[in-house]
Order: sequence, then C-alpha cells, then structure tokens
Amino acid sequence: MLNRTTLVSSSSVSLLPNSKPFFSVKAFSGFRSSSFSGGFIRRIDHKPLRVMTPNLTPRAMAAQQLENADQLIDSVETFIFDCDGVIWKGDKLIEGVPETLDMLRAKGKRLVFVTNNSTKSRKQYGKKFETLGLNVNEEEIFASSFAAAAYLQSINFPKDKKVYVIGEEGILKELDLAGFQYLGGPDDGKKQIELKPGFLMEHDNDVGAVVVGFDRYFNYYKIQYGTLCIRENPGCLFIATNRDAVTHLTDAQEWAGGGSMVGALVGSCQREPLVVGKPSTFMMDYLADKFGIEKSQICMVGDRLDTDILFGQNGGCKTLLVLSGVTSISMLESPENKIQPDFYTSKISDFLSLKAANV
Repeated sequence: MLNRTTLVSSSSVSLLPNSKPFFSVKAFSGFRSSSFSGGFIRRIDHKPLRVMTPNLTPRAMAAQQLENADQLIDSVETFIFDCDGVIWKGDKLIEGVPETLDMLRAKGKRLVFVTNNSTKSRKQYGKKFETLGLNVNEEEIFASSFAAAAYLQSINFPKDKKVYVIGEEGILKELDLAGFQYLGGPDDGKKQIELKPGFLMEHDNDVGAVVVGFDRYFNYYKIQYGTLCIRENPGCLFIATNRDAVTHLTDAQEWAGGGSMVGALVGSCQREPLVVGKPSTFMMDYLADKFGIEKSQICMVGDRLDTDILFGQNGGCKTLLVLSGVTSISMLESPENKIQPDFYTSKISDFLSLKAANV
C-alpha cells in the first residue's frame, strides 16, 4: 500500500514548512506510525526517518458484491464501523442494525465504532447510542474529536501551550479530559469583527495548535483568528479532524461537511492541515495498539470511499462498502472512481439475510 519513500537524515523533523518545531519526532515512538498531511513518519531508532506516502492508485480488481457473509465474518476478529450512513442517518437508526451487532457479538467479534464527526465527545456519542437502543461501551467509540486530543498527547504537546478550536463541544470536552488549555469553540461564533481604519486584530501568542472540525457556528472571526495563529505563532500546528465534503445532519439530505471549514483555513493560510480522522492512519494505529489487533484481522465497514474505505486500505485491513449512506452503486462503478473496496453490499443487516441464504 506504500509506494514512495524519502529519506530524511535529521533526528528532529519540523512538521510545518518554514516553522521551528517545539517538539521532536522522538515523541511519536509510542505508536507504530502517525499520520501527517496524507503521509506518515515512522521512527526507526539510530537510522534515518522514512517519510512514506499512501498509495492512492486503484486496486487491481473491482469490488465484489458480498454473497457469503459467514466467510467474511469468520475471516476477521474485529469489525470497525463508521457511524453516519452505516449505523444511523442523522438521528434515525438504519434498519436491522441492532440485530446485526448482536449477532456479531454472539460470534465473539470485537466491535469498534469510528466517526469523523467531531461535534460530540466519546461520552456524548455513548449517550446517542443508548438513545437509539444500542448497547455500546464508551471504550468502543472513537470520534475524531478524541483523535485530536489523543494526537496531541502522542506528541507530548506542551501543557503551557494553548489550542484554538474551530469546532464544537466535542473537541472542547476531549481536550479538557486530556488536560489541554483551549480557547475558541462555539462561544467565538457570537463574535464579530468591526472593520475600521487602522484596526488590528489581536491573537494569543501562546496558541501552539489550531484544531478545525465541523462547526455550525463558523464565521469570519474564527477564520481570521485561526489564520493569525497558524501564520504568526512559530511552530503552530494546523490540525483537521477530517476533510469530509458532506455530512448527514438529517436523514433528508446531505449537508456541507467539516471539509468546508478546513478549506477556508487552507485558503487563507496556504498550508495543508495534519488530518487525524479518516483516512489518516493515526486512528487505525491507535486502535491496533490499544486492543492489540493485527490489522489483517480487521474489516472496515463504511459508506464513503474516500474516507472509510481508504482508511481501511491504508491500514492494511479488509474493507466492506455499504450503500446505505453517501456512496451509490453508480458512484462505485464509475470509471472515475479509483478506490475499490474488497466487498460491497446494501446495508450491514445484509449480514443476516446473506447468512440465512447460505444456511
């Protein structure tokens, strides 16, 4: 899955071009790998660092329609499920999900739920699962809000530095649990800039990272404040929870996703962010280390080709695309689509009907 390799002869690497880092890459040694703007840096003690880029070329064979659910279920130990478009749409549970999850648990499978939606913390997502009648433990839930905080912990982000948040409550709660100082969030959605001759907008020089996620309170104040921090604070990180083009705020239609907020900062800063959500391998590496899972024993189940399926492929997992969310069969089969999952099916409850058909 990796095609290009560049050797870097330094033992301390700046993650941000033309910026002085305030931490060493040695801080990443607790993980097998960590993602940076589409690639990842692997630490090899006493040897040069290898900077590798995921191979985004299509697989040799087109996706197969899932026909034998038992064969796929028996071939892996763990199923990682995306949430929006797979488990639910908006606040509506997708048909057959409870029975499917119960069946997989009865067969001894580990279930993990990974979402790029950063508006809620893991605890808040736990309550959503409970409201929908699903028995899911908080330790089985990994949101991109949690990934942002976990990433900062993994690099030993200085506790005397602050995080400016363009996003919602989920990010704030996870940063707070991790012990990081932060500012911004929904409160800055009420702030306005009164432009007048000679006006200069101040910003906090102690901000060492700007985290951008989905934000329904997004405004020009946040764009300018985040831009000033990234461009003027030495070594300031630009972190995106995800770059999803659309999201499911309701089950009636698609809505502009977190990628639209990230794109505004990319435009003003002329820099690419470090993405901690899917398809970055950071969360996959974190999960594999936490649970001691072999990645070849994981099946990633999702409704998006460019995030869920690519996330699984970059991690070396089996992949199953469900057509209950963003991706349609015409999009999958389009000549322009370069990402092919191992299998595809209509929805995850097909695990039940396809099992019955093969009995």
